Amino acid sequence: MIVREVADILEELCPLGLAEDFDNVGLLVGDYQREVRGILVTLDALEEVVDEAIAKDLNLIVTFHPIVFKGLKKITGKTYVERTVIKAIEHKINIFSVHTALDNVMQGVNGKICEVLGIRDPQILIPKTGTVKKLVTYVPTEAAEQVKEALFAAGGGNIGNYSHCSFSIPGKGSFRPESGSQPTLGKKGETEITEEIQVHMTFPARLEKKLIRTLFESHPYEEVAYEITTLDNAHQLEGMGMIGNLDNPVAEKDFLKWVREKMHTGVIRHSQFRGKSVQRIAVLGGSGGFAIAAARSHGADVFLTSDLKYHQFFEAEKEMLLADIGHYESEQYTKNLLAEYLTKKIPNFAIALSESKTNPIKYF
Repeated sequence: MIVREVADILEELCPLGLAEDFDNVGLLVGDYQREVRGILVTLDALEEVVDEAIAKDLNLIVTFHPIVFKGLKKITGKTYVERTVIKAIEHKINIFSVHTALDNVMQGVNGKICEVLGIRDPQILIPKTGTVKKLVTYVPTEAAEQVKEALFAAGGGNIGNYSHCSFSIPGKGSFRPESGSQPTLGKKGETEITEEIQVHMTFPARLEKKLIRTLFESHPYEEVAYEITTLDNAHQLEGMGMIGNLDNPVAEKDFLKWVREKMHTGVIRHSQFRGKSVQRIAVLGGSGGFAIAAARSHGADVFLTSDLKYHQFFEAEKEMLLADIGHYESEQYTKNLLAEYLTKKIPNFAIALSESKTNPIKYF
């Protein structure tokens, strides 16, 4: 198995096209064509993690956070980033990051938090926009079902929990084959009128190249007429944060005790208690201050996240309890999620969970 094959497996879980524009995901160090002897899964790919990979003879590190985030103008070993990259290159260790691509999927970082805390029926808190497109194409009537089935198989026509979604309008198409054409129907120089079906189908923007390739491969015409537009619709299965419900309402302090136990954190910074029970819980692993308003608008009793600033605690407006459990603590189960996924997808392959404790924040 080569690095590219492992990357393709990871993209089935979290397509890199879902990563935020500011992010740096994918293969950061190494070669997609290099043979993989084994995989080490970690939250942060630090120098000590590279040492661990070397000691265990694992030459692919799958990490959540990217070790290279900003551009490097020099690689001289002066910073922890440069030292990590140099050691990885020297020992032919590949480093692959998923970061916000995994943040933006239902089965990702926030889905794992919901699982750990027993939050039921979670939904995306801030659905992504600009990631849904619509394909309109024109197919001869007798070939319409064949083309639609091919597009469905390529990932088109999925809306929420429904698949094979499309809309068809019958009509008449016209064309005249000119010099140099090789028409499927009609003769050169003669206008042809055909019975056609206009097919409408939405699809994720990240699948555009695949959908177009499939359209051309399955369509009977030499020249394929089609239109693609980007929709304003939000994608309800892709986006930041999640919100769901506990089975039963609990007191605020009891909930925080539960969080402290399950998320293994000794400190929870929180806003003023409301004196009410909580049941509707919003979560966003990592820095989630930008989602406070979204959590309030969705009726959350508690918003659990990290890296909140002083003035952001006022934004709870005494309507919602804000709970900052720490950045590392909110994402700590991510490496378990990735390791479990890869083990299931690649059984009987060397996959190890990093033993390195990479949290840079200590508590006194």
